[in-house]
Amino acid sequence: MTQQEHTAPITDPIICRCEEIRKSEILQAIEMGCRSVTAIKKYTRAGMGVCQGRTCARLIEQILIASGISPQAAVARDKARFPIVPCPISAFNGSDKEDQVDAPSI
Repeated sequence: MTQQEHTAPITDPIICRCEEIRKSEILQAIEMGCRSVTAIKKYTRAGMGVCQGRTCARLIEQILIASGISPQAAVARDKARFPIVPCPISAFNGSDKEDQVDAPSI
């Protein structure tokens, strides 16, 4: 790589590093009607990676606001959901005993 290539401006930066979503994909989602971070998350998967949007959510908010979306609409978030908890099969089939399956020995 030459020095000139190394200092060339980045025209389409990655916004979500976890899911490798570029700015052009965020702008395309806005053109398709996405008006909040949540809508963009559902459309592009930006914010669904390991960091869960801790890195890219603010960048997406800035892009939305720069695109003319009101700040209140841009920062609209999903409702908090209860964490998933393991539950026995008996909770679904109505029996009192938990189904047990013998695992093959290796």
